Amino acid sequence: MERIYLDHAATTPVHPKAAEAMMPYFTSVYGNPSSTHHFGRESKAALQQSRKVLAEAVGASADEIVLTAGGTEADNLAIMGYARRHQHLGRHLITAVTEHHGVLHACGALEKEGFRVTYLDVDSEGRISLEELKQALTDETILVSLMTANNETGVLQPVQEAAALLKEHQTVFHTDAVQALGKRRLNVTELGIDMLAASAHKFNGPNGTGFLYVRKGIQLDPLLYGGSQERKRRAGTESTALAAGMAEALRLALENMEQKQLEQERFRHLLLTHLEQGGVEFVVNGHRHERLSNVLNISFPGANVEQLLMNLDLEGIAVSSGSACTAGSIEASHVLTAMHGDSERGRSAVRFSFGLGTTEAHMEQTAAALLRVLQRMKVLH
Repeated sequence: MERIYLDHAATTPVHPKAAEAMMPYFTSVYGNPSSTHHFGRESKAALQQSRKVLAEAVGASADEIVLTAGGTEADNLAIMGYARRHQHLGRHLITAVTEHHGVLHACGALEKEGFRVTYLDVDSEGRISLEELKQALTDETILVSLMTANNETGVLQPVQEAAALLKEHQTVFHTDAVQALGKRRLNVTELGIDMLAASAHKFNGPNGTGFLYVRKGIQLDPLLYGGSQERKRRAGTESTALAAGMAEALRLALENMEQKQLEQERFRHLLLTHLEQGGVEFVVNGHRHERLSNVLNISFPGANVEQLLMNLDLEGIAVSSGSACTAGSIEASHVLTAMHGDSERGRSAVRFSFGLGTTEAHMEQTAAALLRVLQRMKVLH
């Protein structure tokens, strides 16, 4: 039985060329980038080249890139690091109820320190209201954090419009672009973004590494204390190997991006068409147009989602009920609850996400497996 992986929004397979790019730094080029001898300088040169590639990918300069252990650390560093450093300017932050827990839990931790956080609601399509954002701003607001694309639905937030709205305000704008980078072209200058978080394992790079873009001039309190790496913003010896793999993966992800988007739209259309032809009752969650091409969130009324996921896995189909960070939860995701309330729609939702290696044949096989599973579950008659 061929196993079909349709959970690329959770994590992606490492691109063979990204794996190849890492190998020298596991074997022959092993110096500490902070060391001044030949071995250290060799590693530092490679690290700087990777940093340059990452910076160019988002329209930044190399010294604006802080290497981290992933998206969650990048989000935490941006939000907690900025809030603590600039609390003399105000102690109010704004974010959205549908953010990743890397943002929501960071905001929750700051609330325990006396900060005030406004959580913007979203409409049934998962988007915030710019008018509500404008109304939420106060003289005390120092940071707004809105994700570029939602990890469960793929819905795109109006980040450029939000950034423009904040231009005359003291607040800085952070975006969690973990799900979007590699699927959308993002230029921090054009978008008006002050800080942007990214994670390599979402665009066919290695797990355990990511970066935070920090606009020149922005000061952050570090989360980690030790050495003076990353311009004293993130202590700890950098991994030259992981940085090289991340840079190569992002470079490859940006190649022929528009063609990949068209291909993913075909996958989406094919799967939905097969379900319709099979008489399956379903509803698609998210915005019709403002969304990523590779994420498809579908609710199957009457289906027990845990049973559905287990049966699909037995059929060789790997999908998800939402964010990988909440795996094991039997409750509806906070994202779908925000969009549709505490309803069956949120508790019967499955996320299909496409990426490297996905084919049209996979869509046909997945649809056929879904029909068999729903029939066994007495959902489809």
